[in-house]
Formats: sequence, C-alpha cells, structure tokens
Amino acid sequence: MIWRGVLHEYRAYLPFADNVQIVTLNEGNTPLIAAPRLAQALAPGAGMKLYLKYEGLNPTGSFKDRGMTAAITQAVHEGARAVICASTGNTAASAAAYAARASLRCLVLVPEGKIALGKLAACLAYGAEVISIAGSFDDGLAMVREIVQRQPIALVNSINPWRLEGQKTGAFEICDQLGGRAPDWHCLPVGNAGNITAYWMGYKQYNRGLPRLLGGQAAGAAPIVYGRVIEQPETIATAIRIGNPARWQQALDALDESDGQITAVSDADILAAWRQLAHLEGVFVEPASAAGVAALRQQIAAAQLDPQDKTIVCVLTGHGLKDPDAAIAQAAPPHLLPAQTAALEAYLLRK
Repeated sequence: MIWRGVLHEYRAYLPFADNVQIVTLNEGNTPLIAAPRLAQALAPGAGMKLYLKYEGLNPTGSFKDRGMTAAITQAVHEGARAVICASTGNTAASAAAYAARASLRCLVLVPEGKIALGKLAACLAYGAEVISIAGSFDDGLAMVREIVQRQPIALVNSINPWRLEGQKTGAFEICDQLGGRAPDWHCLPVGNAGNITAYWMGYKQYNRGLPRLLGGQAAGAAPIVYGRVIEQPETIATAIRIGNPARWQQALDALDESDGQITAVSDADILAAWRQLAHLEGVFVEPASAAGVAALRQQIAAAQLDPQDKTIVCVLTGHGLKDPDAAIAQAAPPHLLPAQTAALEAYLLRK
C-alpha cells in the first residue's frame, strides 16, 4: 500500500471537513527503531525494551511536519493566502515547505544568530521570507500573535490547534508499531510543549493504553521545571531554547494525568545522550532530539524510574543534519595520513 501521509492514514480520528483538500508531503510512517545496545548501557540486565521513534526522517527532517500538514491543510481550506510563524528553526523549515506545496506566501521570524544552519538553509531553499529579529523566540511569538490580529494571515505555530491534531498521529503510529498497545513510558524533549500535549491527546483518543510521560527540558531553558519564565534561555539544544512555552499548562495537565515527570538536563547530559545514540545505535539527531534520552538516563541513574521489563519509547524529534555545526564542534578532527598504503596499514595496526 502506498503511504499518503498522516491525514489520509488517520482521517477517521481527525476533525476535518469532508471536502477538505489535504496538503501533504507524505509525512509520517517514521521508523520505530529497537535500541538494545543503548538499553543495556542505560540499565544493564533490566530487560528494558527501548525503542527510538525517529521523527528526523519526516520530509523536512523533523516531527513538525505532522502538525504542519494539518495546519496548512486547514489554512488553505479557510482561504488563507499567506502564513506566518516564529521559530527556532524546525517549525520555520516545515512551514516553508508546506506553504510552498500549497502555493502560499510564507513569513518566518527567527531569533538573530540563534537558528541552526541546516534549518536556515531549508527555509531559504523553500522560498520563505526569513525575518531575523533582535530578540528571542518568545519575542517573535508575541509579534506573530499580534500581527495575525491586524492582518489576514494564518498563524501556524503550535498554538494553532490544527498543529496538535496532526502531531497526535505520532502516538497512533507508536501504538500500531508496537502491535496495538502503548508503551509503559514515552520520553521526549520539551520546548514549546506542543508535542508532549499532542502525544497525550493521541494516546487518550486512540484507546490502546496510556503511557507515563517523561519530558526533558534543557537546564538553561527549563521554565516548566523551574516554574517561572526564563527571560534569556540558553542551551546548545537550539530547537528547545524557549523560555515561555505556549502550551505550558497543557503540558502540566498531560504530566499530571499520566503520572509523568519533567526534568531539566544539562547540555553535557544532552550531548552524552546524543553521542550514545550515534555510537551505539547509528542514529544521528540534532542535539535537542536527545533531551528525552538524556532525561531517561538521568531518571534511571537517580532511581526515579524503574526500567525493569518496561517498554519505553524515546521520540527523536529532528535529524542530525538540522544542526551540522553542533556535530562538527563535538567531533574529533579527521586523521591525516600520507597517501601510502603502508601508512594506512601502520595506522590500522596501532589499535
């Protein structure tokens, strides 16, 4: 069967009008990768069944495509000619791609100097009008929320309820891929808190069981953990560098209903998890994507989460090529050898 995207696949669970014309890039259907080596590294002998939901294999390289297909579809249905968003990068790239697909004008506001190169390149390639602001993501979100009250332009940030309708399909897929049941724990990064809200919506609606939620916020951008707005958030995990999440209360509700947890993880912990994903399982993600794994590592080590015989899914939200500068900065430089077979052989025999 040809996959036609999440809105076609799960149309019965989505509140679209019957005559809506779906705007899709065939997003979704991302792999759920078993991670036995990482499971053993995190909890030796615990019998934990660990899986990685690799959302970096969506069309624009991040989970945002699930929500953007829904937001753009509804915007077109309502007659929009232009869309706008504020973004740390992934939303901008996704909005730009789906707007191009739908022949809409697209404006994206990004914090000056705070967007990863791979995301900026995608926005420009898709033809979006990129506006760099001398402020944070939260400043940009305030600006776009105000401008849509003044001008006929559709807002496609995660405060748009259609974004959550699309993103909740990730929970449907996980249940289907696990043979019709939810995992025991669902771990993921938390930035603007739309994704944790959407996954909980999906699990409740799909009725295949309810996991406990574990959210990871970067320690330098952890307003939900600290219970206060972070005016100047800072972290290497640019995708979750957000100091005032739009879905703050909904995330708290999801954590409360699921008997879940949210924790702050340091940049060092995020990078350690990022390396383990690549070295142990061959999965390359942008640093923010590793925050859920870092939270899982932290909670297991602190004996706050019992992994014994549990099925645990970690959502990896974006591909590693979204932030190539981070990867290069963390990697050892290439070995330099003369162009001689003897030199190569000597190098091989050193280890």
